[in-house]
Amino acid sequence: MKRAIEPTSVERKMREDDFIVSKTNAKGIITYGNPIFIEFSGYSEEELLGSQHNIIRHPDMPRSAFNLVWQTIQSGREFFGYVKNMSKDGSYYWVFTHITPDLDSAGNIIGYTSVRRCPKADAVRKIEPVYRAMLEAERAAGARSAIEAGTNVLVEIMNQSGVSYEELVFSL
Repeated sequence: MKRAIEPTSVERKMREDDFIVSKTNAKGIITYGNPIFIEFSGYSEEELLGSQHNIIRHPDMPRSAFNLVWQTIQSGREFFGYVKNMSKDGSYYWVFTHITPDLDSAGNIIGYTSVRRCPKADAVRKIEPVYRAMLEAERAAGARSAIEAGTNVLVEIMNQSGVSYEELVFSL
């Protein structure tokens, strides 16, 4: 059972030369976390290994954003994005993440590797209102239609900007 952690307003900032690395199996269960992942998550290695990667999910992150992550990586493509994570103590930290599928010799996805680094502060300031709008749409739509509603907000922003998701992310 997942403990209810109360988010705080305490931000932990990644150092410029930090790289948070984690690996999961194909279902998102953590199989490896480097020391910087352990440090920022606030969990011990024992607590992390065998847990769902969403153990660090911050409630400010829209479900539709993670739906996009899963659609992308399960199709065998790499994913780039800005993510707000939550530590065990309720503090938060922003990352710029790059997730790649891990393949076996037959080309089947057997897991995922995520490398996160310090995000640009300006990019975080630009993505926060996008996530807020997505989250508001999700809440207004209710659980059954939340992902679709949040996704529609993101698609509308991309259409207005005339860019793909990756172009949007790299333009921040």
